[in-house]
Amino acid sequence: MAHPKDHSKMGIGRSIAVLTSGGDAQGMNAAVRATVRVGIYTGAKVYFVHEGYQGLVDGGDNIKPATWESVSMMLQLGGTVIGSARCMDFKEKWGRLKAACNLVKLGITNLCVIGGDGSLTGANQFRTEWSELLADLTKQGKITAEEAKRSSHLNIVGMVGSIDNDFCGTDMTIGTDSALHRIIEVVDAITTTAQSHQRTFILEVMGRHCGYLALVTALACGADWVFIPEMPPEDNWEEHLCQRLIAQRERGSRLNVIIMAEGAQDRKQKPITCDQVKNLVSKKLGFDTRSTILGHVQRGGTPSAFDRILGSRMGVEAVMALLEATPETPACVVSLSGNMAIRLPLMECVQVTKDVTVAMAEGRFQDAVNLRGKSFQNNWNTYKMLAHLSPPEVKSNINIAIVNVGAPCAGMNAAVRSAVRTGLIQGHQMLAVHDGFDGLSNGQIQPITWAEVGGWTGKGGSNLGTKRHLPGKNIEQISLNIAKFNIHSLIIIGGFEAYLGGLELVTAREKYEELCIPMVIIPATVSNNVPGSDFSIGADTALNTITTTCDRIKQSAAGTKRRVFIIETMGGYCGYLATMAGLSSGADAAYIYEEPFHIRDLELNVEHLIEKMKTSVKRGLILRNSNANDNYTTQFLFNLYSEEGKGTFDCRMNILGHMQQGGTPTPFDRNFGTKMGAKSVLWLTDKLKECYRHGRIFANTPDSACVLGMKRRSLIFQPLASLKEDTDFEHRIPKTEWWLKLRPILKILARYEAVEIDTSEAVTMEHIIKKTGEIKGGKM
Repeated sequence: MAHPKDHSKMGIGRSIAVLTSGGDAQGMNAAVRATVRVGIYTGAKVYFVHEGYQGLVDGGDNIKPATWESVSMMLQLGGTVIGSARCMDFKEKWGRLKAACNLVKLGITNLCVIGGDGSLTGANQFRTEWSELLADLTKQGKITAEEAKRSSHLNIVGMVGSIDNDFCGTDMTIGTDSALHRIIEVVDAITTTAQSHQRTFILEVMGRHCGYLALVTALACGADWVFIPEMPPEDNWEEHLCQRLIAQRERGSRLNVIIMAEGAQDRKQKPITCDQVKNLVSKKLGFDTRSTILGHVQRGGTPSAFDRILGSRMGVEAVMALLEATPETPACVVSLSGNMAIRLPLMECVQVTKDVTVAMAEGRFQDAVNLRGKSFQNNWNTYKMLAHLSPPEVKSNINIAIVNVGAPCAGMNAAVRSAVRTGLIQGHQMLAVHDGFDGLSNGQIQPITWAEVGGWTGKGGSNLGTKRHLPGKNIEQISLNIAKFNIHSLIIIGGFEAYLGGLELVTAREKYEELCIPMVIIPATVSNNVPGSDFSIGADTALNTITTTCDRIKQSAAGTKRRVFIIETMGGYCGYLATMAGLSSGADAAYIYEEPFHIRDLELNVEHLIEKMKTSVKRGLILRNSNANDNYTTQFLFNLYSEEGKGTFDCRMNILGHMQQGGTPTPFDRNFGTKMGAKSVLWLTDKLKECYRHGRIFANTPDSACVLGMKRRSLIFQPLASLKEDTDFEHRIPKTEWWLKLRPILKILARYEAVEIDTSEAVTMEHIIKKTGEIKGGKM
């Protein structure tokens, strides 16, 4: 395994050009900024190519050197600052000849392209033809033999910027999460008016060949139906759709929501339009129906925190891939899988992306869904279950209780809703426990129905009510209530208290047989500090809240000039929020407990800011996690910076507080909560079958009480007992935290010298064809 190494001299004598091409996507600027700054950090010379491939062909002022300051304040801007254009000239050989000539004259042999599959295919063709183009240029006398020799090889790396998320091999493309933010804002606004008038709303979102946006929107707003190109509806879908809408109204719903991808089609590949569905619903059912086509709103606006971090991580990885490339390595695309930045061969990804289109054209729809990858399949299966299945007539006699524990956070309700509905579909009775473990011991337990959780996906906080108290002395009372209410299994949704409470219940199994039931903990806390999961529900919403606030604060500082803001974030001892918000808002430093800091570090940071004030960027942003250090408090940092910065900059302090726990959940938290809720119930259903002995449930093995968490690339169940070793109980954090390896990026982007980056996971290139299974006109 490779170890952290200093890359600060790696790019000396090299030149890198960065361009954005095709349709724009929010987060492209973050990728451009990171590419420029990391390139400069490695000692390379970096150039902007304005207006995409058109600028590459036209040359001249379109290709300009980039400086550190020239990418300042770019992070929070949507679109692409260096411009993008659809370019026909580059598709012609003469256009590519001109482009090659422009690069050779400037000595640029590394090209970083941010765009969709068309743009990346073009880049690969350019690279393949490179020596041929150089030979032609030499023959025509446009370049000298010496110049041709100096630029004998072109390295290419791609980053996928596309709001459709239509590129195979990557979980998320740059811009997808922001587009979902725009869509969900509209859906939330529309559902409030639909609720008033008992209307049916049809919403068309972008995605000509890919249904990702439509599918995730449907999950995140609990839509009644979704039309996606990969999986057209069955032949008599009109009948099914109408039945579904009527069933929802009969269950007490006041509105219906139908989501359509613009590329929606039927099994015969005939387009299904918004108007067609609108006429069907209003004529056949007589429902008051409205349709909205979202259009370019989805491309606009500020990038979400996720897209900024994604763009920044991709930019760093892209520069490393360029500088490590040899003439033998295939052109690669940097991509995200789970929470890992990986490199994939560009043309394999393009091939699989094309295979999806072929599969759809040949009517192999299941293959199309499979080729889109695991994350797409999970989304589709969860949607299908929640939207197309109804609770059975015959019940299972199983009672599953759901409890929320700890501080409230956005996304808890989405998990409850999906768990309740999945349980009802399995034939179980679902019980809601109000006010945490207190409610479990006081008997605040009652059945919860399908209709009661309607509309919960988009609601912040905890509708069931939550408390921080642990079972503790009430454990006997809790076990009596489990027997009294005949509870066969328990879902605990919450933060570190949910994990501790779960451990207490498991330990008490020796004394109380009633606690020998299967249990699952779903991590939900803004702090993201639950062992066994890389992410917890609620952290993404909090991160976006902090990022938006930091944007506003930075704007005010830009107006005042020479001002440094010191901002305190939540998170207890866990530095996740401070670190990630530092990345997404372009902070100069983020102080956290996990990375101890001393007076010399603080001195360096102050000196660094004094130097920064001499440049054109006259503002500073410092984040501090609430429990970063007992003595170096936020007030202390404010006093220190104020004193040391006298005459150079002035300081302001902000403690963000409880606004970080509130707000409507982001699309990520809604989708994550929905998938976690459904998966936990399906797992419990299987566990209950295993534990059924002589007419009763008995579960006391370690694997009958688990944390459901996201680990690297998948959702997995880990026994509570096995996570104890990896837990720092005193500071309420896991001992290993994946995001710590992103901290060096924060420092490099803030212009610190000689930082070590851990590129251990990304050095090898993965193959995607093998993973998805090659499909050639048949079954996999």
